[in-house]
Amino acid sequence: MSGPYEHPYPNPELAETHPFVPHDHRRHTDAEIVTRARAARDRMAGRRSVRMLAPDPVPLEAIEACIEAASTAPSGAHQQPWRFVVTGDADIKRRLRLAAEEEERTNYLEQRMNPEWQEALAPLGTDWHKEFLEIAPWVVVLFELRHGHHADGSVKHHYYVKESCGIAAGMFVAALHEAGLCTLTHTPSPMAFLNQVFERPRSERPFVVFPIGHPLPGTVVPDLTRKTLDEVRTLVGPPPGDASG
Repeated sequence: MSGPYEHPYPNPELAETHPFVPHDHRRHTDAEIVTRARAARDRMAGRRSVRMLAPDPVPLEAIEACIEAASTAPSGAHQQPWRFVVTGDADIKRRLRLAAEEEERTNYLEQRMNPEWQEALAPLGTDWHKEFLEIAPWVVVLFELRHGHHADGSVKHHYYVKESCGIAAGMFVAALHEAGLCTLTHTPSPMAFLNQVFERPRSERPFVVFPIGHPLPGTVVPDLTRKTLDEVRTLVGPPPGDASG
C-alpha cells in the first residue's frame, strides 16, 4: 500500500489475525461522479410518505431484497443490531392497527402530544386513524437489538444501536423507493405493544413501522417544499485541491 498514511489500515498484526479482502470499487471520472450523484438526487426527490396505500399484492422477494439492501448499512462494531419483522397476515395486521390506533387516539385526542407537536403535524393532516397498517399488503417493523448472545448464551453487547438502526432504516426507505414501492415511517408512541403483537423478546425494541405497497389511484400528498442546499449544507474551509485561498 502506498500513500500519505503513516498508519495504514489494516496494520500487519490485525491482518494476520482477521480476514481482509480487496475492496471492489470502480473509480469514475469527476464528471461521471457528478452525473451519478445528481441522478440519485433526482430519483430520491420524488420520494414521498404515502398514507393511502393500495391492497394490491407486492412480491415478497422485493421486500426481502430491500431488507438485504438495508442490511448493508454500517453499524457499530459491525454488530448489525437490527431485525426486520415482516408480515402480510391479515389477522396480525388487524391486531397491529387496533393496537396502534388505541395509542394514537390517546396521543391526538387526550393531548398526550402537546399542542406544539400537534401544530407541527397539522400540515400533514395526520390523526389517530391508521388504516394503512391493515390495508397495505406488507408491514415491516424494524426492531433494534439491544444486545445479542454469544454461543455459550452469555450477553453480547451491541454498540451505537440507535444510530445503526437509523442508518439501516434510511437505506430501507431508499431501497423501497428504488424498487418503485411506497411507504411511510410510522412511529406510534409508546411502541411496546409491538413486542406483543409480533411476539418479540424484550431484548428487541421497536424502532419504526413501515407499511409498504403501491399508492391508491388518485393518491395525493401534502404540497411541501424541502430545505434548500444552503439551508442544510455548511462548507467549512476551501474544497480539497483549491489553491485560491
